[in-house]
Amino acid sequence: MTFDFLFRPSHTAYLRRAAALLEEAQMARIEHQAAAEHHSALARMYAERVRRLENELYRQPRNVEHPPSDATVPAEERPQLYSLDANRKPGLTSAT
Repeated sequence: MTFDFLFRPSHTAYLRRAAALLEEAQMARIEHQAAAEHHSALARMYAERVRRLENELYRQPRNVEHPPSDATVPAEERPQLYSLDANRKPGLTSAT
């Protein structure tokens, strides 16, 4: 038979090593696919965040002649600010 040389005792170590490398490569592929899905989700999340922040930043004020001050605008209508600081009170900005 043509492939008899692969099954000689000297070649079984090679076959075991090749099988181990194949399994390692398959595991690496699965790990990288999971990482790619994670990064894709992060990219979508940041794209949505950019869109939301651009809307807040570039939208036209309701009254162009006299833009409302923060004191006259109810807190519910003010743009939401996000912070990583858990102790930060809602509605406060660095300017207040």
